[in-house]
Amino acid sequence: MEGLGISLSTLIVQIVNFIILAVILTFLLYKPVLKMLDERPRKIRESLEEAQKIKDQAAQAEEGFKLKLEAASREGQEVISKAMRTGEEVRQKALQEAKRESQLLVEKARVEIQRERVETANELKKEFADLAVVAAEKIIGKSLDKETHRQIIDNVLEESSSLKKK
Repeated sequence: MEGLGISLSTLIVQIVNFIILAVILTFLLYKPVLKMLDERPRKIRESLEEAQKIKDQAAQAEEGFKLKLEAASREGQEVISKAMRTGEEVRQKALQEAKRESQLLVEKARVEIQRERVETANELKKEFADLAVVAAEKIIGKSLDKETHRQIIDNVLEESSSLKKK
């Protein structure tokens, strides 16, 4: 083989070197690369599972948020409804109170009018009696004593009352 330019010792050394290099590469490079290639689908699968878990948790959180939002909305509607009922009750009470007060004012006004009417009637009777006495004095030409004066007033008042009733 030496005629071909190949030395047997060099060839054996190169074969041994190649085998050593193949063994070293197998342990240092090939097995770790194979291990990494085997782990990659597992890591991808775990990542996909983790992503699905996160997606499911997000969906659950969104559902919980929707339920809380609906509950808050219902509660808000109840508060609004209660406030409206309370407002209506207050309005009704105020209306009833105003009606009651207006009725009291009307009644007070009626009583006051009646009192003034009686008072005016009494004043008119007194003035009428005084005028009647003055007229009677002028007609009779003398002054009357108190007893006669009262009798004449009572007679005139009775006659005027009987005239009004007719």
